[in-house]
Amino acid sequence: MNNKAKIDCVHRESRINETAPSVAVESVSAEKREGLFQERTPPVIEIAPRVLRYRTRRDFLFFGAGAIAALAGSGFLLPQDTLRRMGVRRTVDSPAKEWFLNRALRIDDDVAEALYSGNPLKNNYNGATPDLGYISGWNLTIDGLDSGVSISLDVGNLMTRFSVHEQITRLVCVEGWSAIAWWAGFRFDDLLRAYPPMSQAKWARVESSVNLDGSGNPDPYFMSIDLATARHPQTLLATHFNGQPLTVDHGAPLRLLVPVKLGLNSVKAITKITYVAEEPRDYWAERGYSRYDGI
Repeated sequence: MNNKAKIDCVHRESRINETAPSVAVESVSAEKREGLFQERTPPVIEIAPRVLRYRTRRDFLFFGAGAIAALAGSGFLLPQDTLRRMGVRRTVDSPAKEWFLNRALRIDDDVAEALYSGNPLKNNYNGATPDLGYISGWNLTIDGLDSGVSISLDVGNLMTRFSVHEQITRLVCVEGWSAIAWWAGFRFDDLLRAYPPMSQAKWARVESSVNLDGSGNPDPYFMSIDLATARHPQTLLATHFNGQPLTVDHGAPLRLLVPVKLGLNSVKAITKITYVAEEPRDYWAERGYSRYDGI
C-alpha cells in the first residue's frame, strides 16, 4: 500500500469514528457493600447528545398523541351538558357511547358481585340504629306545598289513602355492595299528585330526624332528589320489606326507595319531605363530598 492509500485509509477511519454514535455504557465498578441493605454505587451511563435529542423528541410525540387521544375519548364520554359548558356544540351522543358506558357499568357490577355476593341486605344506618320507641309518635311532615300550608300524616293516613305497589329492587351501595329484595309501599308520584308541590319546586328534600350518629346522639340525615326522579314509577315510599312491615333496621315505618340512584339516597325512617326550587345541600355535601355522590 502506497503512502497516498495509507493517508486515505486513515482519513476514512477518522471520519467513521467521528460519525459513529456513542452509545457505549460505561459502568463504574461497584464497591463492596458493608451491609446487606447498603446501596450499590450506581453505574454511569453515557449517551450521545444526538441520541438523547432523538429519544426526547420521540417521547414528546408519543405524549402528545396520547393527550389528544385522551381528550377525544373524554369528549366521547362526557355528558352533552358538560361539553356545552366547555364550548363544544357538536352532539356526540350515539348508540356506541351508550353501549360503551353500559358495558363499563356491567363490568363494575360483575366485580362488585364477585366481591360481595352472598351478603344479606345490610342495615347501613350511617350511625347507630335508633331505638324503636320513636315509632309510636311518628308522623310525616310535608312542606313546600302548592297550598302554602304544612301537613302532617301518620301511617294510618298513608296506608288508607294510597294504593300499595310491590316491586323487587336491586339496591346498589356506594361502598361497592348490592342486594336484591322485595319491597312494598306507595309510589312517591302518588304522594305528589295527592299533595302537589308549589309550582316552582324542582327538588324534594327528604329528612330523617331520628337518625343517630355513631355515639347514639341525634344526627338528622337528609338527601334530595329531583322531582323527575321522585315521579319515576319505581321510586317508592316503602312500608314493607320481604312481605313484612319494615323493621327499625330497615327504616320503619317509612323509607325512601330510589332504584335509579345510589343507596345513600334511600333515606330511612323519613320524618319530613320539603319541596324547594333550588337544589339543597345534602348530608354528605355538607361534609365535603361531591354533590354528584347521589348519582
